[in-house]
Amino acid sequence: MGFWQTVTQYFWREESLIVLVMALLLAFLLFSLRREDRKSILNTLIFFLVGLFLQFVSGVIYALQFTTAAEVFHETGVIAAGIALIRLSGLLLFRSVLPTVRLNPPRITEDIFVIVAYLAWGLVRLRYAGLDLGSIVATSAMITAVVAFAMQDTLGNILGGLALQLDNSIEIGDWIEVDKVVGRVVDIRWRSTLVETRNWETVVFPNSQLMKNKFLVLGRRTDQPVQLRRWIWFGVALNTIPNKVTGAVEEAVRQADIANVAKQPAPSCVLMEMDKGCARYALRYWLTDLSVDDPTDAAVRWHVFTALERVGISLAVEEQNVHYIKENSKYQSVVLQREAMQRVKTLKRIELFAQMTDEELRALAPRLKYALFAKGSIISKQGAVAHWLYIIINGEAEVFFEGSNGERSNVNVLGKGSFFGEMGMMTGAPRTASVLASTDVECYRLDKEAFADIMRARPSLAEEIAQVLVERRAQLDSVVHHLDEQTRQQAKSSQHTELLSSVKRFFGL
Repeated sequence: MGFWQTVTQYFWREESLIVLVMALLLAFLLFSLRREDRKSILNTLIFFLVGLFLQFVSGVIYALQFTTAAEVFHETGVIAAGIALIRLSGLLLFRSVLPTVRLNPPRITEDIFVIVAYLAWGLVRLRYAGLDLGSIVATSAMITAVVAFAMQDTLGNILGGLALQLDNSIEIGDWIEVDKVVGRVVDIRWRSTLVETRNWETVVFPNSQLMKNKFLVLGRRTDQPVQLRRWIWFGVALNTIPNKVTGAVEEAVRQADIANVAKQPAPSCVLMEMDKGCARYALRYWLTDLSVDDPTDAAVRWHVFTALERVGISLAVEEQNVHYIKENSKYQSVVLQREAMQRVKTLKRIELFAQMTDEELRALAPRLKYALFAKGSIISKQGAVAHWLYIIINGEAEVFFEGSNGERSNVNVLGKGSFFGEMGMMTGAPRTASVLASTDVECYRLDKEAFADIMRARPSLAEEIAQVLVERRAQLDSVVHHLDEQTRQQAKSSQHTELLSSVKRFFGL
């Protein structure tokens, strides 16, 4: 028998072709089904080929008449190839087959299953090699003790991983805090737990560390949705009434449509301390998506700032820069005059004030109040009674009508120069629709008292304003009630007299 024939006959057994086909078939299926695991699959396939190569080497050694060494190499190659097959089979079973039938066992189950299969395969091969396993177990108590002592950390990690899974201390997807590290649990393995942080880091915690030490599971409460309470701190001068601060902030944040902020429990604002000439408040809200804490905090802070700005409350600062300007009174007069001219121009563009004289507009301009609304804020609420007219000077707002079933109907989109709330200011009627800030919105706000003096000085203005109000109401009714043009014109004629009397009665004319 020739040298290469001897090599082939020794290493290539009857089952070798079947094993090779199985390995290639498993690898092909996994490559097709598990793209994210391709690197692991490729490494396992390389390990399998190494096992085949060791068997080939054993054939060469056998042909060279080194029988004992050949048996060692051959058995090592068989064990390596078997381990690779077990690994590929485990990947296919736990990551493709079971998820297909809606079974998603934790990763640690896969790890333990594969490890047990490795041990069983090793024992089977040792038995085939002629070793008496019973005598080995009986005479290796000291070795077992030494190995157990050396592997106590590994065993602790395995048992810790099992305990974490069995008692549901943490689950995949939970947000946890360990040693000031905050992140989402993405995997629980036989040795460690993997946590991804918001900084795009993956932190590996040994399971034994989680079992021995305290850790926080964030946002989890029995029978409640996942949400975490956040604190937004801000300071206000001590001479400001606390109820005014908390009321303005709570109303603004509760009514606003802010992404990832829970409606229940409702946001609350509390006075926490008073120190160093400043009252420190905290707005507490519930975050529904724990991965976007800082962006949501920033959005809520902006709503807090704009809410305080609208009621004339400034945030407290530790430092103040004072600028001295020569001829200060003259400079201030120029600034105020420029602002007044800008306000008059804004009023002239409003259809409601088209019939007013320049003198009347100049008298009205100083009564306009600046109001700032953050994106998502409810500027005007349907059904609310408020004697304010709003004039948009920057930004966009969405007008919508909410039916009895809670369904929203978009009525209009308002931009720079648009106005709304005229019915509330002129007749005291409740708001017929809601207005939501689509972007950050800057407004001028005008109340009834500011307009009353002009109305009393020129009562005939009520007739002209009533005509504008009728036209505006007809536009809204046609959208809400889907009126045709003929019905709309009939409604206008009947509403004019009604609105005119409402305006006169509201202003006492």
